[in-house]
Amino acid sequence: MELSYNDLRKKEVVNTLDGKKLGRVCDLVFCYPENRILGFVVPGSRAFGLKREEYFIDLKNIVKIGEDVILVNVGFRGQRPAQKNVSAPPEQRRSFDEYE
Repeated sequence: MELSYNDLRKKEVVNTLDGKKLGRVCDLVFCYPENRILGFVVPGSRAFGLKREEYFIDLKNIVKIGEDVILVNVGFRGQRPAQKNVSAPPEQRRSFDEYE
């Protein structure tokens, strides 16, 4: 299945653990040299008019991508909001010397 970002951002993201709507995909995170998509970012929920927190959804947590919805299986209790500078875990990083 091939999806463009425009198609992906139109789909509603729903957590299968609690049935909550997390919003629509607002950003993609990928690793440049390896050309791998690591996951996507959803806006999350707004609490009492406070600033909305964004959450990173790893690709391994995607259960199903349907016509108009993306089902994910995540628990946000212990998870931290997405950060601007998301990188691969240290054991997956490659040295820049390999590219020269």
